Amino acid sequence: MAEYGPRLYSCCKCRNHIALHDDIISKAFQGRNGRAFLFSHVINITVGRKEDRNLMTGLHTVADISCADCCEVLGWKYERAYEPTQKYKEGKFILEKLKIVIENW
Repeated sequence: MAEYGPRLYSCCKCRNHIALHDDIISKAFQGRNGRAFLFSHVINITVGRKEDRNLMTGLHTVADISCADCCEVLGWKYERAYEPTQKYKEGKFILEKLKIVIENW
């Protein structure tokens, strides 16, 4: 049996590797443009300016994340959650499903 390596998610625009499938925490999130995934770690991204946003689950401090190669905005990083029940999101990343493609499946 051939070894294919880890299952990856890549930028939809330039195919830069962005995240490992094993780092998905939840697939039940909502992004700006539909369904989104919550990841514990991402790679090859740049983090933008922090700003407060009122999201579906309350007020959060977030920063947009973009592909380090092509600068496509892929989602955001949760910097701070103000609601106690949302604290688990701090330091985690949202990647919008429409902005990533599957590799090595």
